[in-house]
Amino acid sequence: MAAAAAMGNRVKRLLWLAALLPVVCPAKTFYLVIAGLGGEPDYEQRFSGLADEAAKAFNAPGGDSAVTELKGAGANKAAIQSALDQIAHQATPADALVLLMIGHGSFDGDDYKFNIPGPDLSAHELAEMLNRVPASKQLVADTTSASGAVLKPLEHPGRIVVTATRDGMERNATVFARFWIEALHDNTADTDKNESISALEAFTYAQHKTAKFYEEEKRIATEHPAISDSSRAGLFTVVRFGSAASAAADPAKKHLMAQRDDLEAKIDALKQQKNTMDEADYKKQLTALLIELAKTQGEIDR
Repeated sequence: MAAAAAMGNRVKRLLWLAALLPVVCPAKTFYLVIAGLGGEPDYEQRFSGLADEAAKAFNAPGGDSAVTELKGAGANKAAIQSALDQIAHQATPADALVLLMIGHGSFDGDDYKFNIPGPDLSAHELAEMLNRVPASKQLVADTTSASGAVLKPLEHPGRIVVTATRDGMERNATVFARFWIEALHDNTADTDKNESISALEAFTYAQHKTAKFYEEEKRIATEHPAISDSSRAGLFTVVRFGSAASAAADPAKKHLMAQRDDLEAKIDALKQQKNTMDEADYKKQLTALLIELAKTQGEIDR
C-alpha cells in the first residue's frame, strides 16, 4: 500500500510539473528590441544595425507576432515603460514575450543599469515592468556588458534569462549580441533540424562563436555568456523558417504544432522525473507520449 501511495504521489508530481510547462507554440509572441546608447558613433551605428537585423528576423513569417523596436532617442525609460505597458495590456497568459537588449550596461556592485538616453534603466526597474506582463513564457536576452548582474533580479517563474557575461564584473563591450542575432538568420544554428531556432540553440551558437572570436583574435575573453534555464530554453521557439514557418501561419497546423510542442514539454518533464519513478511505469508513459508525438508530427508533415 505504501509503495502504491508513493507511486501515486510521483505521478501527481509529474502531472503538476507538466502542467507548469507552458505550450511552446503560444497564441502570439511579442518582441521588444531595444538598442541603448553607444557613446560613440561606431557603437551607435553597430547597435542600431544589430537591432534592425533582429527586428527583421522577428518580423519574418511564421505565426502571430508583434515586433516593437526602440533605438536612439526613442529608447528612453518612458518609451520602454510604454512599450511594455502596451504589451501587458494586449498579452494573455498563453502568449510569449521576447525582450532583446543591445548596448552597454554597467554594474556598481549593487545594481545593474542599462545605458539609455536620459536616466538609465536598472535591473530592478526592468523586473517590475516585466512582472506586469501576463505572458507565461518570457525570454530576456541582455547582450550588454555587465549583463550577468541581471540573472538574479530578473528571476521569475516561466522566464528565461540569457546574458553576454556571467556576472556584473565583466564590464568590457561585448560581441555576444552579434552572434546571438546571427543565429536567428543562420540555419546551422538549428541543431535538431526542426526548422526553428530555440532560445537554447541561439545561445549555444552565440556562446561558441564568442569563444571562437577571442581565440582567433588571441585575446583574453572578457565575456562568458550565461543562461538561467537551459531546459526551458530548449523548448522556447524564438524564430521559425521554411516549412515550420508556413505551418505556424496555417491555423489548422498551428494547432497541431501547439499539440506537438506540448507533448515535447511533457516528455521533457517525464525525463526529469525518471529517477523517482518505477522503471516500467516510466517506459510505459514515455512510449505513449512518443507514439502520440509521432502521430502529431505526421499530421503536421502532410
